[in-house]
Amino acid sequence: MAHPRNLVTADWLAQHLHDPDVVVVDCRFALADPHQGQQQYAAGHIPGAHYLDLNRDLSSPVEAHGGRHPLPDLETFSQTLSTLGVRSTPPTLVVAYDDSRFAFAARLWWLLRYLGHDSAAVLDGGWSGWVQQGYPTAPDLPPPRAGHFTPAPRPDWLVDIDAVRLRSEGTVLVDSRSPERYRGDVEPIDPVAGSIPGAVNYFWQEVSEPSGQMKPPAALAQHWASLNGSDEVMVYCGSGVTACVNLLAQTLADRPMAKLYLGGWSDWCSYL
Repeated sequence: MAHPRNLVTADWLAQHLHDPDVVVVDCRFALADPHQGQQQYAAGHIPGAHYLDLNRDLSSPVEAHGGRHPLPDLETFSQTLSTLGVRSTPPTLVVAYDDSRFAFAARLWWLLRYLGHDSAAVLDGGWSGWVQQGYPTAPDLPPPRAGHFTPAPRPDWLVDIDAVRLRSEGTVLVDSRSPERYRGDVEPIDPVAGSIPGAVNYFWQEVSEPSGQMKPPAALAQHWASLNGSDEVMVYCGSGVTACVNLLAQTLADRPMAKLYLGGWSDWCSYL
């Protein structure tokens, strides 16, 4: 089966729910209430979907530096993916969804791509779109499946604080947070308000519609047109989560994968 790349529709997913080469992952989460996503999943989800938690599965514990959502332990994460039935060869298509305009699904999408698994996509419209279109939901937990995930990390997709500090003049540094947080008017999460000097603001929610549908490729290409001609693009947010939505949107606009400053503002301000 020819897998779609990066974005699938509810209609496509409904037709491939029972495909042994497709694994669906529910990534619903709320930063303000870390248990909410798991509770929503238990109440009902796309049939056969497994649940992965942003804090527990898609990140490792917080340390003094490195930001609020460091990379998960690769061995543990690979083992988790294997128990969901994800195979590296032939590659399983992993379809991630959330109910937050790709905020958490895109983190899983990026992690898979970073680990060399290009057969990854997010569900356009997310959970709400699925329900509104009348597709089935179920509360049952799917049985474990036999998979074998072998990570092949792409370290050049990541940059740390030193690389951001020493970036060249031809590098564009994109801050993905809301304009208010970028300007330093408010800071609801981190101890210090503000942004990295020289960064430009591209709010991650601007690439999708309020309904949770991604904007079409032509609109995304126009949205990112000012990056044309730059030598390099680095993207950050608070902690390497919503920045992944901008990376997804750039990919859908046919742009090369930009570099992620995973620690983001939470790492940067930990040194201030």
